[in-house]
Amino acid sequence: MNISVFGLGYVGSVTAACLAKNGHSVIGVDIKREKVEAINAGKSPVFEKGLDELIDEVVANGKLKATVSVKEAIENSDISLICVGTPSNLDGSINLEHLKRVCSDIGRALKTKNKFHVVTIRSTVLPGTTENVLIPILEDKSAEKKLGICVNPEFMREGQAIYDFYNPERIVIGAIDKKSGDLAEKIYSSINAPVARVDIKTAEIIKYVDNTFHGMKVAFANEVGSVCKKLGIDGREIMRIFCMDRKLNLAPYYFTPGFAFGGSCIPKDLRALLYKTKELEVDSPLIGSILDSNQRHVDRAVELIIKQNKKKIGIFGLTFKSGTGDTRESPTVPMITRLLEKGYLKLFEKGYNIQIYDPNANVSEIEETLPHIAPLLNPSFEMVVKESEVLVVTKNEETFKQIPALMTDDQNLIDLTGSINQQNGKKGKYVGICW
Repeated sequence: MNISVFGLGYVGSVTAACLAKNGHSVIGVDIKREKVEAINAGKSPVFEKGLDELIDEVVANGKLKATVSVKEAIENSDISLICVGTPSNLDGSINLEHLKRVCSDIGRALKTKNKFHVVTIRSTVLPGTTENVLIPILEDKSAEKKLGICVNPEFMREGQAIYDFYNPERIVIGAIDKKSGDLAEKIYSSINAPVARVDIKTAEIIKYVDNTFHGMKVAFANEVGSVCKKLGIDGREIMRIFCMDRKLNLAPYYFTPGFAFGGSCIPKDLRALLYKTKELEVDSPLIGSILDSNQRHVDRAVELIIKQNKKKIGIFGLTFKSGTGDTRESPTVPMITRLLEKGYLKLFEKGYNIQIYDPNANVSEIEETLPHIAPLLNPSFEMVVKESEVLVVTKNEETFKQIPALMTDDQNLIDLTGSINQQNGKKGKYVGICW
């Protein structure tokens, strides 16, 4: 099939590359020329495991190319997948500006195209968005008779996105009509997974239901772990046993005590769903408590660091989880911000120091989006270990597992992940957040 993918961020880049690997002819579209140039040079515009190699392969064999021209992409494709971001507004509602602009651009390009074309929304949007906001924009610019509409949510985890694309638990397609849905389903003909053909609103809400439950699982595991720690019990062991029950309890993913959740999906989708419940005047105390519980877990990490009563802090990990360069909604960011604003600046007016090491951090992006944190970055893993009195591990990276062997007797290690084997080093003090 001839497919165009709009938005070359995490979802769009992986989607485009994987579809090209499956034999489709794919054109990626983005307004940022540097992303387009990266794709055409056979490189990934984002950090994602295995994506550089995959893009290099499919660009080399001519199955994937990128452009800034919407018209070129529409004229050379039969179906368009929209994968642009829908970030949170300050009040928790979703920001549709990127999505509306893309739909407007696609509508204008379709105006001169006589062939039937399907536009598929892969971005995460609340129920009613496609029918009430996006379809009117598309139809205002193009002829309705030439236009099909689908909603096809993605279920890919950053760091595991390629695997998740090829091994989904289900494929969800909401369509305005059978013809549109059939064309969208054809994209995934080589992927072995059950397909749920539903109405558009059902397809829109499923991602919010998923991410709300994931957030609840993380918050639940962390609260259980925090209680267990007070009782002198290893919260990880408790949740391991809890997850052995597959009759009444569900899959163990996200049910491991550790640090707070973050990233580009769960927090914003929780906020959006909570915003919608308030708009609908539906009292939802459980959903409303998840983000609060997550923030309190960040607070626990801050207090744990402050209790060490030491001046030189090394933070290992800035992105929201291992295997990604994404700092969006990373719980480490508010943790560091709180230390800067309320912690060590008050406790240690002289001699305080925070250094951050993250092998996947995009320095130029952090300088732009997190200017108060960028000066704290140190590219030397060994130097941060050597110069820190408290070493805080925020995510599971293979490099960080070397820390215990490099520690000295007067250093403290705070493990927020459960990934550090304290037996690997005999020196220093080990502290777990929930164990």
